Amino acid sequence: MNVKKTSGFWSKTHHLDRMTFRELVIAYLQYPAIILYLGLALAGIGVWAWRPAPLGGTLLAIGAAVLLFPVVWYVLHRWVLHSRWMWKIDWLAATWKRIHYDHHQDPNNLAVLFGSPVNVVPTVAVATIPIGYAIAGPGGAAAAFATGMIQTCVNELFHCVQHLSYKPRNSWLMHMKMRHMEHHFHDESGNFGITNFWWDRLFATYYAGAAKRSKSATVFNLGYTEEVARSYPKVRDLSGGVVATGHPATRIRDKAKRAA
Repeated sequence: MNVKKTSGFWSKTHHLDRMTFRELVIAYLQYPAIILYLGLALAGIGVWAWRPAPLGGTLLAIGAAVLLFPVVWYVLHRWVLHSRWMWKIDWLAATWKRIHYDHHQDPNNLAVLFGSPVNVVPTVAVATIPIGYAIAGPGGAAAAFATGMIQTCVNELFHCVQHLSYKPRNSWLMHMKMRHMEHHFHDESGNFGITNFWWDRLFATYYAGAAKRSKSATVFNLGYTEEVARSYPKVRDLSGGVVATGHPATRIRDKAKRAA
């Protein structure tokens, strides 16, 4: 497995395009964010065991969390992560850069593929705990939160697989991978789902195949261009004074040519 250490375990970089599925699973299970999410899921189960809700209420709370997850993901991915307002606010620009701009800049870098726990955990809590509590009190809230954290782990695993350099044999998994690759390398204004594209279909953002729409000029920089950076320089400053204009591999190759 190709692993580059920078400043400690939390800064490990795993390059998905150079890894096998087995190496991915090992890296995934060792990754700090995943360990944290699984630990929080176990804590939620522990709270449920301490303050159990009736089985019916527990199942309803779990079901609500399962149904809510892809909705919340779609809304956040489309209207927050792909927004063009976060970079205009200095204290949000760094967050936007970390949780999505960097991922589109280097899609195969595991270090920036996972969302930051300081953003993910509160979001899952806000999305699941109130509805779980409304359904079945403290036990329902704990069950819904645990479900949300487990779904986060599942979502992240499939997200990793979609960026892995291999062709899935399973047609369902291949379908998910192709749609997500189109989001990253053809047009970022569609295919916002990871494991579920139902909401893309509902809101007419689903497409299958590059021929379905024109190539986006902002698929790698999400609209943060040199012109934008002149008015809102925070993301550029945090990126070493550079605004990306093309595929990461192309930028690396061009940089090497300039150095030579």
